[in-house]
Amino acid sequence: MARAGLVTSPPSPAWCVLGRGGGGRTVLVLLPAEGEELSHRDCAPEELAEAVARIEAEHSPRWVWSDAAAWYPRLLAAGVTLERCHDLRLVHRILRHSELVREADGLRAADEWDTPLDPYEPPRETGATLFDIDAGSSRSGAVPGEIEETLAELTRQREAIDGSREAPRLRLLIAAESAGALIAAELQAAGIPWDVVEHDRILTEALGPRPSPGAAPERMVSAAAEVRTALGDPLVSLDSPPKLLRALHRAGIDVSSTSQWELQGHEHPAVEPLLRYKKMSRLLTANGWAWLDEWVHEDRYRPVYVPGGVVTGRWASSGGGALQIPRRLRPALCAAPGWLLVSADVSQLEPRVLAAMSADRQMIAAGAGKDLYSGIVEAGIVTTRQEAKVGVLGALYGGTTGDSGRVVPRLRRTFPEAMALVDGAAATGERGGTVTTWLGRSSPAPEESWTLAQRTANQPDAPAGEQERSRRSERDRGRFTRNFVVQGTAAEWALSWMAALRLRLARFPEVAEDERASASGPVFSRRAHLAFFLHDEVIVHAPAEQAEAAATAIRESADAAGRLLFPGSPIDFPLDLQITERSAEK
Repeated sequence: MARAGLVTSPPSPAWCVLGRGGGGRTVLVLLPAEGEELSHRDCAPEELAEAVARIEAEHSPRWVWSDAAAWYPRLLAAGVTLERCHDLRLVHRILRHSELVREADGLRAADEWDTPLDPYEPPRETGATLFDIDAGSSRSGAVPGEIEETLAELTRQREAIDGSREAPRLRLLIAAESAGALIAAELQAAGIPWDVVEHDRILTEALGPRPSPGAAPERMVSAAAEVRTALGDPLVSLDSPPKLLRALHRAGIDVSSTSQWELQGHEHPAVEPLLRYKKMSRLLTANGWAWLDEWVHEDRYRPVYVPGGVVTGRWASSGGGALQIPRRLRPALCAAPGWLLVSADVSQLEPRVLAAMSADRQMIAAGAGKDLYSGIVEAGIVTTRQEAKVGVLGALYGGTTGDSGRVVPRLRRTFPEAMALVDGAAATGERGGTVTTWLGRSSPAPEESWTLAQRTANQPDAPAGEQERSRRSERDRGRFTRNFVVQGTAAEWALSWMAALRLRLARFPEVAEDERASASGPVFSRRAHLAFFLHDEVIVHAPAEQAEAAATAIRESADAAGRLLFPGSPIDFPLDLQITERSAEK
């Protein structure tokens, strides 16, 4: 079965497992379809890319490895791409927690799979055989090294999936998650096209000219001087929250922290320059000239993405901060000469996912072919789009005060099925239960200390203060589980979207070799490819002549992802799509 780019029943040989063998060599084990003969081979590190390319071309198996982030970059550097994989580390994390898995004790016991495995490390001594791949075949024999444990973990995972209550859902989830592992490595290999001159111009405009090492930019120096003068403290350190807080108190500014949210509520000559200083400091620290020197080379920014890095399944970043690029720097994202950026983001992804999950036809109708928040206004629930947005976000994140608290009861009357879904998830969390996304990722169970504290606080003789802390803790966990089911399912939709798009782009013909795009590497310098991802947004870097086709592929992939996750649902996922040479501030 192949839907939206997620192939869940591959042809023979169904699997090809990569792992470390003895002597620093890599072992490739071909696990064929039932009734066919098993085989394995090994190769030296310098032979790996050629061996993998040959097997991929001949059989297109699902590649199984410990961790795509450890194996795939070497193949991409050699110009080898793979259609699909099974990432054992990512899948292990899903299965060991999923409520859909009946028996997970074996997975939980294999806790070495809770952390990434690095094939560059020398293999450890494994002792007794953990997995006999011979299975009666005189041809294959025993395979030495850590490949045995790799095969054993694959067996544990396949048994857990086959024995689960919702095996088809889990198969889609692990296919999407593993596709994400390939995409993350490919995004880093291709890089984001980045205009260093434009980045420097933006920094200079905001901070002043680039200072000498160890010095602060002139505009930060000027703003700091204004703050110190207004506070009457010429020596206060603005970068030390405790010292700054004491100086603010001495000046009569009654705040409990130095956060901008608290400072904005006070009228004092020190507040405006302090907020200006803090904004400049954040830009300098997160994306200043030092960041530019470290992360941008040959006009490419190559962040390190972490698929499933957030507990809900959302991606994180372990280097480069790709998921926190400030809006003012977006113009530095600029296509190579003769290429274009095709960017698309989904309108109100999480609310639409909630509507589809709950099959709430009134909510689906409110967003059909239009902005969902405007549809809520048209339904007469609120009078402004901003009210609608605040209310929906309050429903998703558990807002109970202010505008959210006023609008959410109206949403319950108009969208009863959607609100019942998130309210039910919140109630489950407050009781200490776990909730599960559409495809099968489950929230972590509460820690034992949380359960014990709740039990203690509910005793008749518990102090009132302890009971109130317990209620606050319950509400906090309810807000987490309320959002978990929606945010996690939205992440599944986004992965399905990207997986489908990746395969569509891979079918594009290569263009003539062009030195201007060579920085994208041997795989991606000659055809359209994914260059950026941020939760509900993708950017494709495409030769100008492929830009329109890439835009079509983006739309078709979004439609396919909706049909894959919510077959038969009338839900739509409209896109804000642009084709430009340079990204705009969003």
